[in-house]
Amino acid sequence: MNSAVKVLIVEDEMIIAAKISMHLEQLGYEVVGILPRGEEAVVQCRQSPPDILLLDINLKGNLDGVETAQLLLKEDIIVPTIFLTANSDQATFDRAKSTLPQAFLTKPYRKTELSRAIDLAVANASTAPASAPQSAAISEDAHLLSDRIFVRHKERMVKLFLKDILYVEAERAYCKIVTSSTEYLLSIALGKLEEQLTSPTFMRVHRSYLINLSQIDEIAEGHVAIAGKAIPIGKSHREAFIARVNLIR
Repeated sequence: MNSAVKVLIVEDEMIIAAKISMHLEQLGYEVVGILPRGEEAVVQCRQSPPDILLLDINLKGNLDGVETAQLLLKEDIIVPTIFLTANSDQATFDRAKSTLPQAFLTKPYRKTELSRAIDLAVANASTAPASAPQSAAISEDAHLLSDRIFVRHKERMVKLFLKDILYVEAERAYCKIVTSSTEYLLSIALGKLEEQLTSPTFMRVHRSYLINLSQIDEIAEGHVAIAGKAIPIGKSHREAFIARVNLIR
């Protein structure tokens, strides 16, 4: 099942924070909190990291925005960050740039700029096994993280966990990702998507199908059944498929 991208707002001017929250909700994102201090943001990110951190640089308290981002990096808490600042001078930019943010927004911002910044953050963000930032964009419609994929659906990016994908079906130059509740049509070839979905639970079983092995309900002589869908096993894929599944005869 998909869910909206979760955004944590760290802004000590409550009027601005409330406006940002309203715009995010109108754009289809989920605001998981509004915090005025960097110290509070660090605590929340330790407990439950958001998908995106919208972080004002000029925070009051013991930590400003850049110091907050530096502390998160030091603790290997990798959260895609968008800096929000009223200071567009080069010194502020250079200081913030060292924390590898995904985007910058200058106050006062426009709603379209906010939307694009978050889309860009989702597109560029990735968590590698060593917890280091790494770009992993796979198309304009879908972006991969370690355990989930962000897909464009009804004019917004939504989060889809890999474990919830039943199978992927090729439709010419497109791919249809099928879950138990929704289908997503992406402008990417199946072969390219297969290269990106490196989880061992996914396997190509036919020129037109990529399946989640953990979602198989039945295995027959020439096909598998997933959620009532009969998916053919191509001759060139049968030997590899049998080697990947446990069969008791």
